[in-house]
Amino acid sequence: MTTDTVTAFDQLQLAAPLIKTLLDIGYETPTPIQAKTIPLLLSGTDVLGQAQTGTGKTAAFALPILSNLDLKQKNPQALVLCPTRELAIQVSEAFQTYAHKSKSFHVLPVYGGQEYGGQIRALKRGTHVVVGTPGRVMDHIRKGTLKLDELTTLVLDEADEMLRMGFIDDVEWILEQTPPKRQIALFSATMPAEVRRIANSHLSNPEQVTIESKRATADLIRQRFWPVSGTHKLDALTRILEAENFDGMIVFVRTRLATTELAEKLSARGFAATALNGDIAQAQRERTIEKLKKGKLDILVATDVAARGLDVDRISHVINYDIPHDTEAYVHRIGRTGRAGRKGDAILFVAPREKRLLGAIERATGGKIEMMELPSTELINDKRIAQFKQSITDTLAAEDLSLYAKVIEQYQVEHNIPANEVAAALAHVAQGGSPLLLKHQPTPKKDKSWDKADNGGRDDRSRSRDKPRANRKRGNEEEIRRKKNAPPEKGMERFRIEVGHNDQVMPGNIVGAIANEAGLTSKDIGRINIFESYSTVDLPKGMPNDIYKDLKNTWVAKKKLNITRADEKAKERSEPKRKKSDDGDKPIRRKPKLNKETVKPKSGKKAKQHKKK
Repeated sequence: MTTDTVTAFDQLQLAAPLIKTLLDIGYETPTPIQAKTIPLLLSGTDVLGQAQTGTGKTAAFALPILSNLDLKQKNPQALVLCPTRELAIQVSEAFQTYAHKSKSFHVLPVYGGQEYGGQIRALKRGTHVVVGTPGRVMDHIRKGTLKLDELTTLVLDEADEMLRMGFIDDVEWILEQTPPKRQIALFSATMPAEVRRIANSHLSNPEQVTIESKRATADLIRQRFWPVSGTHKLDALTRILEAENFDGMIVFVRTRLATTELAEKLSARGFAATALNGDIAQAQRERTIEKLKKGKLDILVATDVAARGLDVDRISHVINYDIPHDTEAYVHRIGRTGRAGRKGDAILFVAPREKRLLGAIERATGGKIEMMELPSTELINDKRIAQFKQSITDTLAAEDLSLYAKVIEQYQVEHNIPANEVAAALAHVAQGGSPLLLKHQPTPKKDKSWDKADNGGRDDRSRSRDKPRANRKRGNEEEIRRKKNAPPEKGMERFRIEVGHNDQVMPGNIVGAIANEAGLTSKDIGRINIFESYSTVDLPKGMPNDIYKDLKNTWVAKKKLNITRADEKAKERSEPKRKKSDDGDKPIRRKPKLNKETVKPKSGKKAKQHKKK
């Protein structure tokens, strides 16, 4: 059987509980990388995989690892290294999802920004799979809290990204601590020379798996994303539903439980919504789809498995309330709209930690997905008023209101109240206690990091080319000096770390270590100045003390950062050091030295002795 003939997961010799779980969550056909990689890893072969994010590679290594696990063993059998804490969390969540039928399975994410105590306790209790960033994994190995004696599989996920962030030396050090007969799977979107060198040095006769990224186009579908910010997702979804002119809609979520919860909340807010998931019987599913077709239902809240093969002309919008973890699922989802030559709309909710998935989706679809802003309070209120007026018009045109008119007329005579006030009271009753208009609140501002061009300062460099050649060197030196002496930007604070040029440290090393330990993105880290024996880095003000403490013990270029606030260090250098007493508590108080000119003679014997001297 070749990988081209693999059409179902039960053809891949995976453990039976895994097959059942995959069907439950909607995985029907393996992606190309899964079909090629799973048999190799099941057989114990080393794998060198080249594939983009979003091709399904997490399942490609997680499923065979789970299939081969000995759940009775206490020490970790598999270690997955990831470049960022966000990816580490996503991978560990994927392991948990695939293994949810196995109650005795334990996976532990380890990354910076978390306190050590909880991680150490979890490692002592026993865990089968550890997913972590290189810096924190190294710390645990050095502390002796992470034992690799029984390790059978090591996965390097997004190796090129680890190289870019300066983790390659750390990765090599970890590789050297692993048993000689472990299996290695290395995945990378690209294969730079350094990654290739590691593969040649540490992998044993690897099979290479290369998946060409296919671009799926959806020309008739307008694709937008909303960067999830302070506003609650449900409130944001409600605003979009009120502002968008849609006919039928599918809202995609990840779990069956989420379908029922979200459908109930939307129904409570006045929308004709219902859930569609794998637990719903076929007959009920067919009735639900029929309601959607006939306009008796407007919104389906569905999982991927429930929406497979769904073809309803009315579906004008697809909302990805939960972002899919692979690009194929995204393409499949948005394909529920824009069918048979009609135009459609697709909206994607993206949290900051999911930006990398957004990038993968853009590469897969071959275009930029435009950012949208939430509809303003004013727009929503204008729409509500217009709809309210229209409902009055429709009722006047379609209903016999003679009885109600007579009752109102009687009420006016009895209470001497104008008709418009009576109508206003009836409108309030009709609202059922819920306000007609939204309270004014500012539309959430976009996170600035979404707008920053990741050009690595190329614009500055290109401008420098325009300067006369004779002035360029002097100008560059002055510019460098000016930048190094410039104060931190607003909202930032300068820190000193005890690694520099002498330690052959690069900015990428510093960014990688701090990003993972402090839970920051590279865009949150400001100017880095590297000197001979130390460096300075600008970080956001108000870092919690526990993160500050962790950063002190973080290793870069085989040295601890020993981070301190730059102003504290400068103060330390400017003040003379005072000797401490033996108990180390208080400085010794010394009497000032006296000159002969300043000494005042004392009375008595002591004064005479002094005079003789």
